[in-house]
Amino acid sequence: MNGRFLEGRVAVVTGGNRGIGRATALALAGAGAKVAITGRNQEKIAETLALLTAAGADAAAFTCDMRDEAQVRKLAEDVVARFGAVHILVNNAGTAIRKNIIDFTMEEWRALTDTNITGVWLACKYFVPHMKGRGYGRIINLTSIMAHVSSTGRGVYSATKHAVAGLTKALALELVDDKITCVAISPGFIATDLTAPLRADPVKNQALMDQTPMKRWGEAGEIASLALYICSDQAAFMTGNDVLMDGGFCAQ
Repeated sequence: MNGRFLEGRVAVVTGGNRGIGRATALALAGAGAKVAITGRNQEKIAETLALLTAAGADAAAFTCDMRDEAQVRKLAEDVVARFGAVHILVNNAGTAIRKNIIDFTMEEWRALTDTNITGVWLACKYFVPHMKGRGYGRIINLTSIMAHVSSTGRGVYSATKHAVAGLTKALALELVDDKITCVAISPGFIATDLTAPLRADPVKNQALMDQTPMKRWGEAGEIASLALYICSDQAAFMTGNDVLMDGGFCAQ
C-alpha cells in the first residue's frame, strides 16, 4: 500500500479518544486521511487531537454522546461542514458491564444496548447518506470475540456484539451498489487503559493468557493496522464479514 493512500479522504472515528480508537485515528491520519474523532471525555479527546495535530494531520475533535440521536445528527452535519465529505466511518465507541444476565437492571441493559447497538445504528443512519455517491466508502464496526462466543458475566455484552455483527452483514448488502463496504473487526484481549486493571491483577491476567493460544495481549496498533488494510483498495472485495484478531482464542 502506498504510504499516503488515503490522501483526500475523510475518516470519522467514534470513541477515538483512547485505546483502539486513538490508534486507528492515528493510523488513518498517517495514511493521509483527514480525521474527525468523537468521544465524551473532553480531556482524552484533547489529548488525541494534540497527537494528531503533532503528526501533521488535518483533524478535528467533537464531543458527542453516540446514544443521543440529536447529537449524532448534529455530529454528522458538523463533520461535513468542517471537511466537506465523509468516506470512512469507524464505529469504535462502546462500553461493557460484567454481570450475570438475571442481575442486570433495566438501566444497565439500556446503558449497554444504547451505546453498543443504538450508537452504531445512529452513526450509520446519519453518516451513510454523506458517504453515498463518492465511488468509495468504508464502514468498520468494532465487535469482539464475544460476537462469536460468550461466557459467564458477559451475556448482555455478548448480545450487543452479536447484534453489531448482524447489522454489519445487512448494511454490507444494502450498500454494495454504492461501493461502500462494511466490515466488522473482532478483537480479543487488547492492552488498553480499559484493560489495565485486568493486566495488573496477576490472577486475572494469567487466567486470560491461559485462554489465549499466543499467550500475550494484543496491541491497539495491531487492530489499527487491520482497519487500515480494510480501508485500502486491496480490500475492496471484502464486505459483510467479521475479522477475528484474537491470538487464536476463537480457534479453540
